[in-house]
Amino acid sequence: MSLSMKPLADRVIIAPAAAEEKTKSGIIIPDTAKEKPQRGEVVAVGEGKVADSGTLIQPQVKVGDQVLYGKYAGTEITVDGQDYLIMRESDIFAVL
Repeated sequence: MSLSMKPLADRVIIAPAAAEEKTKSGIIIPDTAKEKPQRGEVVAVGEGKVADSGTLIQPQVKVGDQVLYGKYAGTEITVDGQDYLIMRESDIFAVL
């Protein structure tokens, strides 16, 4: 997935996973009851954060990583009809 935007510093752009349409038992979830997904794929990564000493701290995630993040983390943006989240790397909890 190619994106024409490049995040700054320690920010990453994530394509959130689709919300669940059915429960495991087969019950269809209406749109009003769907929860925001808390996982997605990293599509762009910034250069990293500059430490107080002036050294560049490289990001730990890379493009293509599947990640878990906080329920209300990041800012929602839409580019070319596709929804993305832009957030700091520290808002990511885990790489799957």
